[in-house]
Amino acid sequence: MFLYFVKRQCCTLTIEWIFPFIGHMGICTSTGIIRDFAGSYHVSEDQMGFGDPTKYLQLEISKVPGGVSAWDRAVQDASEEYKSHMHNLFCDNCHSHVALALNNMAYPGKRNWNMVALCWLMLFRGKHIGCSGFLRTWTPSVFLLTIIAVILVFIA
Repeated sequence: MFLYFVKRQCCTLTIEWIFPFIGHMGICTSTGIIRDFAGSYHVSEDQMGFGDPTKYLQLEISKVPGGVSAWDRAVQDASEEYKSHMHNLFCDNCHSHVALALNNMAYPGKRNWNMVALCWLMLFRGKHIGCSGFLRTWTPSVFLLTIIAVILVFIA
């Protein structure tokens, strides 16, 4: 089972350029169908709301009490719940949807997942999907930081 992370493919300056560990997140069912809270009252199925994933984290089904059926039920229940939620960038978003699914399935025996924990988990344990995933995740941040560094050098 996987958690997926997406860097939005857009040319405008976004918060993701400053904080590359922030991005869109989804969780897949046991059959590999990705579910993600893509906006108010909408949970996408098998087509992530902001493009293809750039990172993933494989989770162990053996750490879910109840196995595959409990995993799928937790993902389904979280998705149904979030179909009635208004999206809020800071406190009720795609990370919250994934956290609810993980809490519902008690992965791995815990029920205190939140969006901050998931950001850290993907930052430190997530794997890039090839060179393209790495570049899409980090290039905007490196570009922005380079511009800032050049400006600071010329100002000083």
